[in-house]
Amino acid sequence: MQTTLSLRDQISTDEVLELYRANHWSAAEKPEALLSALRNSHALVTARVDGRLVGLGNAISDGYLVVYFPHMLVHPDFQARGIGGQLMRVLLERYAGFHQLMLTADGDAIRFYERMGFVRAGRTEPMWVYAGNEH
Repeated sequence: MQTTLSLRDQISTDEVLELYRANHWSAAEKPEALLSALRNSHALVTARVDGRLVGLGNAISDGYLVVYFPHMLVHPDFQARGIGGQLMRVLLERYAGFHQLMLTADGDAIRFYERMGFVRAGRTEPMWVYAGNEH
């Protein structure tokens, strides 16, 4: 089994939707918007096993001071193999030295991001206007 990581991989609608649906992310309900968002991200990193898309993460940034990591997901069949950590390390390396690196984490993802060096920012509360169910 060969795992490859790539920045700016060519992604197809079908493989992205399969990954998002496998993780029960509501963004799969808006395929055109999802693909446009991913393809137009400041950075997009993907993981493939034997050519199959099994994970991805993206970043939205001003390119100088602030970066936000909205999506990081690994197919459930490939979780707990270090793929998510590899994806996040690629993004963290890309944005090393930025003033603010931000994300929103919930559930089991909180422990994952804490292991990656993220901490709660002071007394902040995550706030949003959101049209999805869970992710």
